[in-house]
Amino acid sequence: MKNFPNAFVIIIGVVLFAWVLTFIIPQGSYQRITDEDTGITTVVSNSYQETDGDHLSAFDMMLTIPNGVAERADTIVLILLLGGCFFVIEKTGALSEGLHKIVNVLKGREGLSLFIVSLLFTAAGVSIGMQEEVIAMMPVLLIFGKSLGFNTYTTIYMSYGSTVLGSSFSPSNPFGVIIAQQEAGVPLLSGSGFRLVVLGIAFLVWVIYLIRYAAKNRMEKVEASTPHEKMSLNSKIILTLLGLTFIIVMYGLLQLDWGFMEMSASFFALGVVSGLLGKLGVNGTGEAYVNGFKEMIFAAMIIGLANSISMVLKEGMIIDSIVYGLFGPLQYLSASVSGVLMMVSHAILHFPIPSYSGQAILTMPILVPLSDLIGISRQTCVLAYQYGAIMGDLIVPTNGALMAILAVCGIPYNKWFRFAWKPLLLMLALGALSIVVAIYTGYN
Repeated sequence: MKNFPNAFVIIIGVVLFAWVLTFIIPQGSYQRITDEDTGITTVVSNSYQETDGDHLSAFDMMLTIPNGVAERADTIVLILLLGGCFFVIEKTGALSEGLHKIVNVLKGREGLSLFIVSLLFTAAGVSIGMQEEVIAMMPVLLIFGKSLGFNTYTTIYMSYGSTVLGSSFSPSNPFGVIIAQQEAGVPLLSGSGFRLVVLGIAFLVWVIYLIRYAAKNRMEKVEASTPHEKMSLNSKIILTLLGLTFIIVMYGLLQLDWGFMEMSASFFALGVVSGLLGKLGVNGTGEAYVNGFKEMIFAAMIIGLANSISMVLKEGMIIDSIVYGLFGPLQYLSASVSGVLMMVSHAILHFPIPSYSGQAILTMPILVPLSDLIGISRQTCVLAYQYGAIMGDLIVPTNGALMAILAVCGIPYNKWFRFAWKPLLLMLALGALSIVVAIYTGYN
């Protein structure tokens, strides 16, 4: 379909559809309790009640657009500053020289390059649940992919797709597994052995699928332009600083409780230093940053607009009703069937709730008593959440990171969906099998 709506039109359409649903789905809510010491809000199980609140007016619905963007300000700042940083580094020529060096080393070994890149991005998903950060890297990744003869789908699959895989099957994703385990009342990072085994199998299947797809869909290689045959000293220093910045940021996220603002500051400083080292000068560095902002502004706005969807559903008081309708019937089914359907329900619920950390906070207090009743361990309950909800980031149009990446790459959502549904179903099937094994082996 040549005239399929772009990312902006799709998200605005979903906002309108969500608003219509607030008039169709009964309003309801669960009781919530906030811990005064930690500030953490938990949902009281078996407390759902239908309510009769005011419906959102058309103007209230429109207000969610600017409010949704404003609420994701920290993410938008990160994307703009990270994008500006990469644009500055690209202008110095360091990225071109580095890519040229890597392509020469990997010439004739495209399968190995796919494995290495997929492994690196999977590790980023496992450790810090990286997704939004990939947006700013896409222009560089596309150049790298074309240099090796990979089409755009292969490049997205091995980068963003691998971060989703790592985030979903991770034993330690701080924004997914750890939050879910905390809400489920199980020891943090417990059960990591089983998760690591499943992660290893999932990654192997993922890479095999990717290599087969890439081999069948080769494109003519596009040489990355570079003015030098050998890397200059300044380029080596800039790329070394880039690697060190990533290490510092990962340490800050894992050990210093850093957020997006600290990450933004780190990459902004890297961009300034790189521009000066790359002899762009003060004005040249500033101009490169501005051009980088221009490249990333649409992707950044998509992140904010996607947030408006869940805002409409929350203010329309139907999010809890959707949760109640999806998970309530599971108590009447067998443990293995309930476990698998719990995962499927999480994948469906992820459409109106694009934040998987928010989904964990909402659903775990409801599902834990239900899983106890059915005979499913709480650890398995967490598995169903992480495999269903987080893996759904591969296709849900309410996920701002996905839609922003597709916008940067110029791929319509319908074409991406036709590509992505097969590997998604493959990973969900593996997740379902893992849940069944966990239930029958008494995984705790």
